[in-house]
Amino acid sequence: MPQAHLRPALFLDRDGVLNEDRGYVHRVEDFHWIAGAREAVAAFNRAGWLVFVVTNQSGVGRGYYDEAAIAALHEAMQADLAEAGAHVNAIYYCCQHPEALVDAYRHHDPPNRKPNPGMLLQAMQDWPVDPARSLMVGDKEADMEAARRAGVRGVLFEGGDLLAFLRREFPSPLVGEGGGEADG
Repeated sequence: MPQAHLRPALFLDRDGVLNEDRGYVHRVEDFHWIAGAREAVAAFNRAGWLVFVVTNQSGVGRGYYDEAAIAALHEAMQADLAEAGAHVNAIYYCCQHPEALVDAYRHHDPPNRKPNPGMLLQAMQDWPVDPARSLMVGDKEADMEAARRAGVRGVLFEGGDLLAFLRREFPSPLVGEGGGEADG
């Protein structure tokens, strides 16, 4: 793909970045947005960035819930985002875990499970992503390691308002907020 057509991407971990991490969140009623999360996604959408969620979901492999529960939750997330004028281009998740109880999800070193970069690399294969201009936001060192291995800048989010954090950490795509489009 020609370099001129590549776009920057915002990669977001889910639990602890987009929503409160209450441990194996898989039911819509247990999902609570982090302050500024929907607004941050909308701001990056307006700036012309691709936005992806990349989330480890070992609860499936551990037998706590199934992939249908993840699909329902992610559908509800997209509906909430749409109400805020935002969208996620794609959601990538990994159910595999070295100690999964469900055989189909047991893998000694799952390539898509962070800290491995598989989900980010898959998004870069599926979409016209420019890794040099992209950003991964996570709340764990595994997220930062996945970003590094994928050739993407990673920033550690330790809580608070996600939009305010991103304005401080990475203001360039948000320069036009409130007054017009920003260059992407």
